[in-house]
Amino acid sequence: MYAYIREHWLGISLKKKLGIYVCLVILVIVVSAVFSFLLMDFALGNFNTILDDNSRCYNFQEAIEQEASAFRAYTRNRTRENAERYEAACRKSEQSLRQLPFDYQTIGAIRYGRTWNVHNAYENYCTSRDELLGKKPEEEGYIKKLYQVYSMQEYLQVYARQLLQLTMAAGDGNYQRQVPFFHGMPYWILLLSVVMIGAMCFLARLLSHAVVDPMEMLADATRKIAVNDFTGQDLTVENRDEMGEMVQAFNKMKHATKGYIETLMKNHEISELLHKEAMERMEAEKQLEEARLDLLKSQINPHFLFNTLNIIACMAKLEDAFTTEKMITSMSNLFRYNLKTTEQTVPLEQELKVVQDYTYIQKMRFGSRIRYDCQIQVDGAAVRLPAFTLQPLVENAIVHGIAKKEQGGRVFLRVWQRGQMLIVSVADTGVGMEEELRQQLFDSVKDRNTSRVGIGLGNIYQRIQTMYQGGWMKVYGKKGQGTVIQIGIPREEPAMDERS
Repeated sequence: MYAYIREHWLGISLKKKLGIYVCLVILVIVVSAVFSFLLMDFALGNFNTILDDNSRCYNFQEAIEQEASAFRAYTRNRTRENAERYEAACRKSEQSLRQLPFDYQTIGAIRYGRTWNVHNAYENYCTSRDELLGKKPEEEGYIKKLYQVYSMQEYLQVYARQLLQLTMAAGDGNYQRQVPFFHGMPYWILLLSVVMIGAMCFLARLLSHAVVDPMEMLADATRKIAVNDFTGQDLTVENRDEMGEMVQAFNKMKHATKGYIETLMKNHEISELLHKEAMERMEAEKQLEEARLDLLKSQINPHFLFNTLNIIACMAKLEDAFTTEKMITSMSNLFRYNLKTTEQTVPLEQELKVVQDYTYIQKMRFGSRIRYDCQIQVDGAAVRLPAFTLQPLVENAIVHGIAKKEQGGRVFLRVWQRGQMLIVSVADTGVGMEEELRQQLFDSVKDRNTSRVGIGLGNIYQRIQTMYQGGWMKVYGKKGQGTVIQIGIPREEPAMDERS
């Protein structure tokens, strides 16, 4: 019988072997899990019930005591704070009362009777309590009624303590009845573990003979071939499945590989020579590219640019060309900020100055077609944001929104703080965009597709994502009504203005 099973096992495919093994493993796991679940559920079910009953009774006792304390404070001083505290205590007491165990079959006659007393006493107490609070302290009989309510509160507290004691005593008795089972639980678990381990070892050994042993033979032969040792004998296995076919194919490949080694070594030498030539060519191209970059840098000298702009501004001032002087000064400020700012973050007020210079130049270009307004609801000197953030957003609004609209429009910059998030919004009343185009624009921003959105907008999004955990950018737009771009920058300091 064993020989028949072994012969049949060696002949079936690896897929079927693996399927049989997986099914047996799943069966073992399911049996183990079901047994463990039933065992633990039986062991912990009653224990959880005991803890839950004790917790509910204790919560009711604590709620009654808190209500009594809040009631005394409220009757002595009827302030709004004491009233809110008293009302909260009453709600907690009513909720705790409803949660008390009140099933006769479950808790027994004694606990059921005591719980019924608690419900009845609390109902009478609520009637007297509310009647007292409806009177004024100076009315006749108020004091007598007050001490009557105090007495009822004390009775309720006594009932609550007695109910808790009865519940704990009942739970203790139930637990003692379960103790023998708890003591025997480790032995049941140990027995199940031994059986499961034995079954898994048997299944692992069964699969090892069919798969692992041939794989180890292949691995040993492969390690010899890796050091150019082809002297070993051909591998032989009893398997008639895919593993047996693999071993036969390996033997054929070993014989063929030895003939290819010399050819491969010659090809390798040729490849190394070609690689060396390619690396030398890449190094030369890199040096040429660096030379081109140095040439471009030398063509735009910042000091020469600033000096030239200052000379033009002085000449305009001498010629009483105030508008020309201001435009040149604004342009100089823009160049100076773009070329000399090396910090990652700058104060908000510095970014706002750059936006003012930029919008002044654009107003000179477009005249009354452009209107610029801003609303800053944070401290511009204290708030910092990434450099070169506001000006590209405003430029995007003017170039892609306002400039394409014949009658012009308005650009509105708003900065405020919502919680720990600094919100920057640049809105325009330009041509706007369709929803499909808006989604394509935002996808291009995330992918930094500069052919569609330009360098500035994509660069801002990538810097915010890199510099701030939780930073974001959103794009809103509607055809013919305008576009809104918002960015959110997390702040570590406490919020100073919670406007939204």
